[in-house]
Amino acid sequence: MHFEEYQRRSRKTAIYPNKGNNFIYPILGLCGEAGEVAEKIKKVIRDNGGRIDEHMREQIKKELGDVLWYISQLASELHVALDDIATVNLTKLYSRHARGVLRGSGDDR
Repeated sequence: MHFEEYQRRSRKTAIYPNKGNNFIYPILGLCGEAGEVAEKIKKVIRDNGGRIDEHMREQIKKELGDVLWYISQLASELHVALDDIATVNLTKLYSRHARGVLRGSGDDR
């Protein structure tokens, strides 16, 4: 599946107040779901010595899907295509790689 298709299809499942003019709801959901991913990883470290078994891999995959859903809704609220987000991100990363500045900090390195 391509990002464009995912964004279009996932938008049909978006039900929240003032959809189409509400970037707050998806950003709050994104933060919550990212926290759930972190919580699963924390439990892997605590309970399984950092080893991810198939059951946990599937659980994390579901949570990552929820993260993707909220990213898609936020992008839609901002009238930005996921394809464009992915392209801009890769362009930035490849530029950093070419200049030898993948490591370090700061958005404009």
